[in-house]
Amino acid sequence: MSLPPLFDRLRLPAIGAPLFIVSNPDLVIAQCKAGIVGSFPALNARPQSLVDEWLHRITEELAAWDRDHPDTPSAPYAVNQIVHRSNDRLEQDMATCAKWKVPIVITSLGAMVEVNQGVHAWGGITLHDIIHDRFARKAVDKGADGLIAVSAGAGGHAGTLSPFALVQEIRQWFDGPLCLSGAIATGRAVLAAKAMGADLAYIGSPFIATAEANAVDEYKQGIVDGRASDIVYSSLFTGVHGNYLRQSIEAAGMDPANLPEGDLKTMDFAGGEGSKKAWRDIWGSGQGIGAIDKVQPAGDYVAQLIREYEEAKAELT
Repeated sequence: MSLPPLFDRLRLPAIGAPLFIVSNPDLVIAQCKAGIVGSFPALNARPQSLVDEWLHRITEELAAWDRDHPDTPSAPYAVNQIVHRSNDRLEQDMATCAKWKVPIVITSLGAMVEVNQGVHAWGGITLHDIIHDRFARKAVDKGADGLIAVSAGAGGHAGTLSPFALVQEIRQWFDGPLCLSGAIATGRAVLAAKAMGADLAYIGSPFIATAEANAVDEYKQGIVDGRASDIVYSSLFTGVHGNYLRQSIEAAGMDPANLPEGDLKTMDFAGGEGSKKAWRDIWGSGQGIGAIDKVQPAGDYVAQLIREYEEAKAELT
């Protein structure tokens, strides 16, 4: 198992997951400077023209960092594209990514041959997130370069399979880039993901509790205060099962223990100011947040992960 050369700059084998609404250029730049892949959903930039501004800023600031820090160059960045019929911006956002030759495109909620071909045309790679082996095979058949195995306990849209089961099934037939998502919040957990057969850890919820994250203070504090028992798995809010913070559901006037099933037809990434929205009012979170005890700069958190990762390796040897 080997990663493409663009991952050689990583100081920790990890990707900062794209967080809907939360991820922004400040967070992406901080993650990349700290030595992990930073990412954001294209749909976070509103209006659509803002994608171009964000990519311009990210490209310029990381290039400046690399000039000034040749010994610790920045990691590559990624843009997440929602490949679902509810996303009427996909074509425009892909065109903007092509303009800036985005190095990594993460695709979600649908695999599409044309998207993968488009990324390959400008020299980028694609990673597709999946929740079970059948979807993984479809994604690779349609040209994805790598996979993100979203196991039980992951924040946002998540599966129900054990990470052990999911990784070992994929590794029976796929030797390309494989990321693992699901309650990874410490450097020790990053090393465990590697030991299981993944190339990279995929870390999302802990970055909500960072200074750069576009999240209200109550959301950040909810990550700090929360435990695994505070996570609710429901399809109500987007039509796809996902994990959410209990307190945000209660604050919206709903009973977390009695939530009706959702409908995939209700999937909507357009935002809005009417009813309660995931992820604006109903806060996504994974089960690993019990390891998060403070709000801090993203760079400090990555440095902590690197220390924990190296210490865990030393203990094992």
